[in-house]
Amino acid sequence: MSKTSRGNFFEDFEVGQIIRHATPRTVTSGDQALYTALYGSRFAVQSSDAFAKSLGYAHAPVDDLLTFHVAFGKTVPDISLNAVANLGYAGGRFLAPVFPGDTLSTVSEVIGKKENSNGKTGVVYVRSTGYTDSGTEVLDYVRWVMVNKRDANSPAPDPVVPDLPAALDPQSLGGAVPLLDSANWDNELSGSEFRFADYEVGEKIDHVDGMTVEEAEHQMATRLYQNTAKVHFNQHTEAHSRFGGRLIYGGHVISLARALSFNGLANAFHIAGINGGRHVAPLGAGDTVYAWSEVLEKAEIEGRTDVAALRLRLVATKNLPCSDFPLKDADGKYVDGVILDFDYWALMPR
Repeated sequence: MSKTSRGNFFEDFEVGQIIRHATPRTVTSGDQALYTALYGSRFAVQSSDAFAKSLGYAHAPVDDLLTFHVAFGKTVPDISLNAVANLGYAGGRFLAPVFPGDTLSTVSEVIGKKENSNGKTGVVYVRSTGYTDSGTEVLDYVRWVMVNKRDANSPAPDPVVPDLPAALDPQSLGGAVPLLDSANWDNELSGSEFRFADYEVGEKIDHVDGMTVEEAEHQMATRLYQNTAKVHFNQHTEAHSRFGGRLIYGGHVISLARALSFNGLANAFHIAGINGGRHVAPLGAGDTVYAWSEVLEKAEIEGRTDVAALRLRLVATKNLPCSDFPLKDADGKYVDGVILDFDYWALMPR
């Protein structure tokens, strides 16, 4: 018996299967510093112990997307090592803050699978939950992945496609944020005077800045999350792929776009939920990422007078500035250059 693993193929997944992923990961202040170095995120709550403590945190939590990436990375060897593409996300909730020193591990449940018409691949749906070493649930989310079959001649299973919510109920949000002393929220230190009441449904914001992706940076980022997908690392194999080279991890794109969104949404300090997300097109080293946002919905949270929720659509592009808010053409197809369409809830002081 081989002592090495080539990962799971489509046939290996069963609906209802529970997978406890290997290698718990202790998150450190060094991880947070490296995350900042990679993306330049400037949200004050995650950047400053003093700012966070003044509001009621024990100290600054790590960036929400760093928590997401670490929890996600645990799943890759079991879920997506043989993936063709990570297709989307839904129903993601940030349930508790993560601080340096917390150890994260992830458990996944297979909640659906469906073979594609080509008979060579299929889509696997999983719900993954991240825990700290004390057993606290910090994150759960659904993603679906197109995975290669081991044997194209193996019979197709009965399709099971889960019913996923279009958006999270805003009343389910806020668990990862303590009650804040919002009187101590300092607009000058946070970087913006604009709070919840200053945004309108339908408003679009061009985040103006662009950030070019370097080969070494995206590989360093993916290694930081212990994401082992060969599509991100192995030029020897990926040179013969349809893209002709390594692809940048989709989560890297989300973090870049989120960091860029600071310019226009500086007080949207916490990602509370992920309603949905789609990686529209691949990104490669040397491309420059731009981003824009649209306010889809506003919601007050019962029992919270300190914060409220904005539902935001975050769109990222490559080599395409966003002053005219590029998204789809008259036929409803994404225009060339759009690489990410991400729907999330963010909390903002009132």
